Amino acid sequence: MSQTELVEFLGTYGEPAFRARQIARQLYVNQVDDVMQMSDLPLALRQRLTDDCRIGSLTQVRVVNTDDNLTHKALFMLPTGEQIESVLMIYKDRATVCVSTQAGCAMGCTFCATGRLGLLRNLESHHIVEQVLWARRTLRHLSKTTTPTTPTKHTDDAWWGDDGGHPDALPQHLGNVVFMGMGEPFANYDRWWQAVERLHDPQGINIGARGLTVSTVGLVPGIKRLADAPLPINLAISLHAPNDALRSAMMPVNKRWNVAELIDTTREYVHKTGRRVSFEYVLLQGENDTPELAGELADLVHGMLCHVNLIPWNPVPGMPLGRSERQRVVAFQRVLQTAGVPCTVRVERGVSIAAACGQLAGAAISGP
Repeated sequence: MSQTELVEFLGTYGEPAFRARQIARQLYVNQVDDVMQMSDLPLALRQRLTDDCRIGSLTQVRVVNTDDNLTHKALFMLPTGEQIESVLMIYKDRATVCVSTQAGCAMGCTFCATGRLGLLRNLESHHIVEQVLWARRTLRHLSKTTTPTTPTKHTDDAWWGDDGGHPDALPQHLGNVVFMGMGEPFANYDRWWQAVERLHDPQGINIGARGLTVSTVGLVPGIKRLADAPLPINLAISLHAPNDALRSAMMPVNKRWNVAELIDTTREYVHKTGRRVSFEYVLLQGENDTPELAGELADLVHGMLCHVNLIPWNPVPGMPLGRSERQRVVAFQRVLQTAGVPCTVRVERGVSIAAACGQLAGAAISGP
């Protein structure tokens, strides 16, 4: 519940409004997961709340980890039976959680495991917030109990790049939330935005707007709506192809809002907000990773305040696609950089536990 909802709820108990502030602080600042731990509440109230309520509505099915215990993937079950996944990633200077906004996804992108499920349901705002609270509790526990070890030497392409290095000590605070898990946030805009406001609340979880990033496959109305939003959160757009023929084959959404309309809307967004946009570009061997297509992409975004994030495709069982080889990624990146387009290659986390970009699908597909 938000603090306003807590005030209304406790009013039915005949409790004063300050009790709501106490509970909100316990939930969102102290991160308790048991009402009886709220020692600043009278015992009788704690007992009544224990009888009538529960903290959270997600059931944690399992948690797996990899990358020297720096990547943790949680599988949750909703009260209605659907499953979602969240991923906590710990770096040298920060900790980030990737959360889901829907169970399944209706967008049908050909390279994404979540899209194979179809849309199962929209998440409520509290489902989204609860994933962040799980990550904060997990990070707090790890920071108290884990001593970082010498990192394993990885040779997999998933570790190609620089993620800032192995931490000497685990970060104490969760500083970043990315809405890049299962689902399309802008297809669940109202509930997603309610979660954003809760996460940003200075009296609660208090994550700065610049620590929040939303990713969309290109829902133009959502981009326009975000341009008028009161919080300056970050925007990432899943582009993956620079022309309509290729993008429509990969992403059905392009048949509704084509590349030209998407780019025009994005330029308007940048002009209106003054904020840089990131373009995500999954690289598929022999499909969208040629130097010629890199040139098209450079022409498409020329002069825009933007950054291109290249993502070598992460394998999904049953999908007959290939991950771009390193030399092809380098050649693609070089074309963009030569054209003056800022461009980096994402260092993937969690590939071995199906926790990387495009791999989340709950227990249906996504591994251990």
